[in-house]
Amino acid sequence: MYEQVSHTLLNEILNRIKPEISEQDLRHFYTRLGANFYGIHSLFQKLYGDRDDFVEQAQKLVEIMALQYIRRPKNLRQLDLDREKDYNWFLNQKWVGMALYCKGFADNLPSLRKRLHYFQDLGINLVHVMPILRCPEGSSDGGYAISDFREINPELGTLKDVQQLGHEMSKRGILLVLDVVVNHTSDKHYWARCAKAGEKKYQDYYYTFTSRNIPDMFEQSMPEIFPETAPGNFTWDEEMGRWVMTVFNDFQWDLNYSNPSVFIEMLNIILFWANQGADILRLDAVAFLWKKIGSSCQNEREAHLILQLLKDCCQVTAPGVVFIAEAIVAPVEMVKYFGEDAVIAKECEIAYNATFMALLWDAVATKNARLLNQGIKSLPVKLDRATWLNYVRCHDDIGLGFDDRDILLCDYEPSKHRKFLIDYFTGDFNNSHARGLPFGQNPKTGDSRISGSLASLAGLEHALETGDNKAINDSVKLILLLHGMILSFGGIPLLYYGDEIGTLNDDSYRDDPNKKGDTRWVHRPSINWEKAEQRNTPGTIEYEIFSALKRMIAVRKEIDVFADFNNRELIEVENPHLFVFGRYHVQHPNNQVLIVANFSDTPQHLNLEELGGWQSQHRNLVDLYRGESPDIFKSNLVVPGFSFYWLRGR
Repeated sequence: MYEQVSHTLLNEILNRIKPEISEQDLRHFYTRLGANFYGIHSLFQKLYGDRDDFVEQAQKLVEIMALQYIRRPKNLRQLDLDREKDYNWFLNQKWVGMALYCKGFADNLPSLRKRLHYFQDLGINLVHVMPILRCPEGSSDGGYAISDFREINPELGTLKDVQQLGHEMSKRGILLVLDVVVNHTSDKHYWARCAKAGEKKYQDYYYTFTSRNIPDMFEQSMPEIFPETAPGNFTWDEEMGRWVMTVFNDFQWDLNYSNPSVFIEMLNIILFWANQGADILRLDAVAFLWKKIGSSCQNEREAHLILQLLKDCCQVTAPGVVFIAEAIVAPVEMVKYFGEDAVIAKECEIAYNATFMALLWDAVATKNARLLNQGIKSLPVKLDRATWLNYVRCHDDIGLGFDDRDILLCDYEPSKHRKFLIDYFTGDFNNSHARGLPFGQNPKTGDSRISGSLASLAGLEHALETGDNKAINDSVKLILLLHGMILSFGGIPLLYYGDEIGTLNDDSYRDDPNKKGDTRWVHRPSINWEKAEQRNTPGTIEYEIFSALKRMIAVRKEIDVFADFNNRELIEVENPHLFVFGRYHVQHPNNQVLIVANFSDTPQHLNLEELGGWQSQHRNLVDLYRGESPDIFKSNLVVPGFSFYWLRGR
């Protein structure tokens, strides 16, 4: 009965649709709309069905999808058809990504296009170009405070430059990833400026209040995201004469998704960027999309309904585009952003594996894999048609959001262990060579997060300053070990620009008044291309790291068991310094690769008899990465300090 009602509404909407839309060839659009409309109507009604203008809003929703389909270039429509036939295309092990700031990597978009050979040299075929849209000078939050969702930052180029970049990347087989900031806008955005001017329509695009009564109720249960620089979750706007919700910074106004006009506007923006050639869209801060008094205003059920609705609508207009969920939350909450009660992803096909990242850094500091092994056991199984984005560093800080139960199971006290990690990575712990900086310190709770480049956190900066050759060698091995894990774990590995040549902390941010209060800028470098050219000069650190990663990436692409089909098994071993897991082919279980990582600086051994059915031919093992047999003594595999193996029987 409900399905009949939804299709009756669909027929009414199509009859009312604008003439310029109805005259177009919409055969594929109508087929997809018919297949998805029951779900779209159901979700839209759950979110907005109690409104008097529900039918009118539903018509606007369909019109937006149709208009963006008409504007979708022919080559992208064909790509949609190809990817609908090969719907697991993004699970293939051939994808290896890099995230970068355009200005830091290549100054602007035309220059970035000229450096595409760099990615091909390394083996990168997925590039996340972080926010490139117009932001206010001095209050951009690293590009995530958008003042215009369709206008490129003039320092970087034009919309035509984006289109040309996407076209050139497509010719080279490189996927383009772009950001859409879905949770908030800059306070200089057109909608915010209209709200400040007193326009009720646009005040309803945000959470605004005349008194502190409702904000104070929210504050009772909402945590502070940036307690050091932006305490609280509301800001008084003098011009508007109202309080406005600002969860991240006082210049970032949270959008009100209980208003269907906001949802339709943001869907239109998502489809706009899909039509500019983006293969993947990273949806920023998705955990915050729905606000509810008495809650943390994160991970609410309605936030998931919004993402499901965005995905269903995109499936109609641009089904070849997939979503990344930027939700840095607990593992049990993280997997929900793939979609609950489903086999395939109903929300976002890709999600950041922040838990794995943080656990890797714990292993670096402790020089053992106890918490890493325990934390992986607590990592929920993902959906079949979904995958992790595995990374070591990114533009953001390192959070220590481990589950307290896992920490206790490793015989650590949670608050003391986190304090140790902060001290270790900021260089305040005895014998630590890490050169990180604290970020987001909360004086009320004592919590903190960590900034710093991979190389500096791994001790390379200290080693170079002291001229300690052994320390330099250990730092490089540690950098490669961490990459060896994200390249083999299962998912899409995402390198961070500069890490492939050992880029150190950049302290110049302290000289910029707009950046000096945010330590994350220490690991948002401007690439020194003269130094980068040393990647071609044997004997340099740049060469050692780049060439090793290049080989690692090339080997990964040839190992079919590294494709992500829930084909990973954690193997618990007695040696606490080792992290061991197996990858296997779903159709051919005997096709196996054993991954063994040593987080200690001294050699460790693994009794191969502990492995059960894994690699029974242990006398004939070969390390696929190095192309040679490892040292084995009486069934004991010897793993050098800060090293790893990708092992397969001959």
